[in-house]
Amino acid sequence: MEYPIVAILFGSFLVLLLIGAPITVSLAVSALACFWVLDIDPVRMVQIAYTSVGSFPLMALPAFVLAGALMEAAGISRRLVDIAEALAGPVTGGLGMATVLACVFFGAISGSGPATTAAVGMLMVPAMTRRGYDKAYAGAVTAASGGIGIIIPPSIPMVIFGVAAMGLQIPPAAVAQHGEFASLSIPKLFMAGAVPGLVMALALILVNYLISRRRGYRGLTDTWSGRAIVEALRHGVWSLVAPFIILGGIYSGLFTPTESAVVAIAYTLLVGVVLHREITWAKAREALLATTWITGRVLLILFAATVFGRVLVEEEIPAQLAAQLLGMTESLEVVWLFLIVLLLFVGMFMETLAAIMILVPVLMPIMYMLGADPTHVGIVVICALSIGFQTPPLGENLFVASGISGMTVEQIVVKVVPFTLVSILALLLIAYVPALSLWLPAMMGYD
Repeated sequence: MEYPIVAILFGSFLVLLLIGAPITVSLAVSALACFWVLDIDPVRMVQIAYTSVGSFPLMALPAFVLAGALMEAAGISRRLVDIAEALAGPVTGGLGMATVLACVFFGAISGSGPATTAAVGMLMVPAMTRRGYDKAYAGAVTAASGGIGIIIPPSIPMVIFGVAAMGLQIPPAAVAQHGEFASLSIPKLFMAGAVPGLVMALALILVNYLISRRRGYRGLTDTWSGRAIVEALRHGVWSLVAPFIILGGIYSGLFTPTESAVVAIAYTLLVGVVLHREITWAKAREALLATTWITGRVLLILFAATVFGRVLVEEEIPAQLAAQLLGMTESLEVVWLFLIVLLLFVGMFMETLAAIMILVPVLMPIMYMLGADPTHVGIVVICALSIGFQTPPLGENLFVASGISGMTVEQIVVKVVPFTLVSILALLLIAYVPALSLWLPAMMGYD
């Protein structure tokens, strides 16, 4: 292994992070330092960055961000919350359960963790507080549930993982040892995320129930009201139809994930302008401004991370790391444990999309050599990184929940620990039981 290059690449990257440089600057400068040492024309860095956004699937990124922003403006998220509250009914900790369900519903549209936390939290945290819930606990439930937004399809990180992984070459030794690998595609990743997302959600609902029973957080009503459920469904029927149109179109092959994002925008505009009549010019402008800001920020990270990853691949660092790790153990179970610990640690300090772009070139050769299904690997990676939204110091959902609840991040962190622990247990289950990820794609005819 070219240790000087490894030392320069990762050493400069870590030093820049420690002195407080933004993740984009840290990635770009460390890659540029390697270009200088290797005597590579820096213009090539610009060329790599430019071509990194030329992928057709990547066009789904701004479209899904805009769709999520418009859905909040159209009142779709509010109606989804109303449905979740009606379904929770008299269950102990019903509002906490409704928060998790609302995040599942909204995650099936937005594909973003912080966006899901903000959209649902703005409605549910005040509602929980009025019902006697501790404010910090309300913020913790919302922060923990928001991470489901990137697991339930459609998911922006799944798009990024698919773009990054499909550009890698499968090591010939892996093909020789394990035969041809199962296909990897973004629609297949979307389908594979449905069951693991529900597993993570059920784990959060269980912990919420146990804590709520101990603290005396009662349900919303004494009994379930069929009339209330029907009324909520009647008002929110167009909100519930959205995920079926988006995911049904993808799974049936009617349109691609990228095209589905555009369909989501068109559907949201139809519902918000014609049916709900809640989208105004001012709200549309705010949605466009938010989309421009978020997309620009994400693309800058992708530019830098792509160049960083290209240095890794061209210097054959991932392949050599894979060989060294496989020299220590060939047990897939041990490697899964190592991988999960690594991902949980990285998720504490690094943005999800940057982590995917950096880690995929390193991890995939190792998992290919061990015969792991790439779709299953992708789901485990995204589930693990989703937990990073609720763990400090980065923990984006913690800051969103703190802003909404008015509690400090430290107060919310104390309350979020049980949810983090049960999320890790659910992650281990997903990693060690591949059928949870691969059953649905197999049923739908994906190889």
